[in-house]
Amino acid sequence: MEQITVCIVEDNYDILQALEQIIMMSDGYKLLGSFTSAEDAIVGLPILHPNVVLMDINLGKMNGIECVKAIKPLHPEILFMMCTVYEEDEKIFEALAAGANGYILKKTAPAKMLEAIRELYEGGAPMSSQIARKVVNAFQKPHSAQIDSLSNREAEILEYLAKGLLYKEIAAHLNIAQETVRKHVYHIYEKLHVNNRVEAVNKYFGR
Repeated sequence: MEQITVCIVEDNYDILQALEQIIMMSDGYKLLGSFTSAEDAIVGLPILHPNVVLMDINLGKMNGIECVKAIKPLHPEILFMMCTVYEEDEKIFEALAAGANGYILKKTAPAKMLEAIRELYEGGAPMSSQIARKVVNAFQKPHSAQIDSLSNREAEILEYLAKGLLYKEIAAHLNIAQETVRKHVYHIYEKLHVNNRVEAVNKYFGR
């Protein structure tokens, strides 16, 4: 079984120790290092370059979502699993829009946590069932008339933005130039009356 390298970003010492134990005691997983702040993680994660990062959302000054936002564009191959005590809609969608790849509750049983890390590593997008339900509900909300005004290509690009893809990744998926993606995004913002990606994604999710 391929060994998965893991880093942890968590500012609660007890939870950090518990997560470290889960990784260190398990075959097929290797703990590369831990960080207790987003600021340290931004410096250290690109150096350690783990396969998967268990990322706490509610860190100190800078939160986990901002941390993902800072690292993901430069290192799209690092997979981020958000670990949280809460199931707040806002935070879930913000994290996914920032580029998080999975979302799990801290109270998840160790075996399930390890399973989720492997699923993430193998290309899945693990989420605890309560969170997955919220995502599904959001998709089922009726889209606004503004969304309906988008062309098929714009709607396609907005969907990729909602999945957290970068412009260059969208360009590769659609076989078009990055500059073309940028132009489409500009038109999407205009039609939806928004100024940035998070606002556009929120519109996409009908909020």
